[in-house]
Amino acid sequence: MSTTMTPPSSPSPTSSPAGAVAANPPAPTWSKGLEGIIAAETKMSFIDGAKGILEYVGIPIDDLARNSSFEETVYLLWNGRLPKRAELEAFTQELRGNYELPAGFVDRIQTCPKAAAPMHMLRTMVSSLSMYDANPDANDIPTARKKALAILGQTPAIIAAFDRHRRGLPFVAPRKDLSFAANFLYMLNGKEPTEAVTRAFDVCMILHADHGLNNSTFTARVIISTLSDMYSAITGAIGSLRGPLHGGANEEVMEMLNEIEQLAKSQNKAPMDIIEPFIMDRLARRNEGARIMGFGHRVYKTIDPRATFLKTFSKQIATDTGNLKLYEMSSRIEDIMKREVGAKGIYPNVDFYSATTYHSIGLKLDLFTPMFAMSRISGWAGHVLEQLDGNRLFRPTTKYVGPHDAPYVPMDKR
Repeated sequence: MSTTMTPPSSPSPTSSPAGAVAANPPAPTWSKGLEGIIAAETKMSFIDGAKGILEYVGIPIDDLARNSSFEETVYLLWNGRLPKRAELEAFTQELRGNYELPAGFVDRIQTCPKAAAPMHMLRTMVSSLSMYDANPDANDIPTARKKALAILGQTPAIIAAFDRHRRGLPFVAPRKDLSFAANFLYMLNGKEPTEAVTRAFDVCMILHADHGLNNSTFTARVIISTLSDMYSAITGAIGSLRGPLHGGANEEVMEMLNEIEQLAKSQNKAPMDIIEPFIMDRLARRNEGARIMGFGHRVYKTIDPRATFLKTFSKQIATDTGNLKLYEMSSRIEDIMKREVGAKGIYPNVDFYSATTYHSIGLKLDLFTPMFAMSRISGWAGHVLEQLDGNRLFRPTTKYVGPHDAPYVPMDKR
């Protein structure tokens, strides 16, 4: 959601308290899906969908992807500025100090059914962290920030522990000498990742960290606006993200690429030879619900700025890991889509090339969306902290379209 529009003025100190009815409330404005409605102020990310701009605290996302680290990006989002060297070192050590799960928590993860969907597991386990907190309801900003850092630091261990549990492998304890990205991959695979693979994952974490008032972020802000707690807000956001119209799209991109390969194999053809008829068939059946995953965005009417660098980076990591064919398939799909629907403002979004990147670094398909969540916790938490600073309860109205003054019909006359 773009923040380029002028927001409504903030309530004055004498305004009615949350929940009270103002003497002269403004006339409600209706917009399906809340499109174009400004619901919050933020200093974290700026989006201009028409120009394809995404900035974190004013810094273009491409610059951060090329030069920053995930840890530095989180500091930027939470503090509104880049850290000095000593500040980044202190923040990094504080984050690493939260890598370990509470005592007995791994046993809890190992009670999960191995067939459980990772996003359902993640939603449940993040919620469970609240039970290991002596004061889970505290919402003063310093304490809420500590809770956010704990959730962010422990989520990689939750995901890695569950994946190893379902594969029948022992839990790998975190290493505090490793970066956020390297530590997760180490816990997942039981060996330290290469520098190239670590950097690829770190870039994906940066690109997914925040994105304005998207559905899951809005969910987090709505929940905390009731003065609930950080755990509830993040849990609700995870539930929102897992929907296929939000965070689940990168899995569907990979499923589409796998479908093309399987179809080519059944026809005894090379995948590149059937991409065009496959895409053209789906475009022809759009009215029937057929879709090309990874293209188009609710906000962007040009190429998603997160996809610009990721496209180049995915090619490199695909080459380094022996998955160049996958990148070439993706690039061919992009060329066809640009020719057919580019004029309508339908371009690749961040999900399209993140699928190639995640596959190339060895992640299972159903872990793609949990990776999105693991990164976006930083953005959700930052928005929760913003919401707590000058909170006002979200309470929109509805547009009633039902009948009025309807008679009650007795049971024997219905």
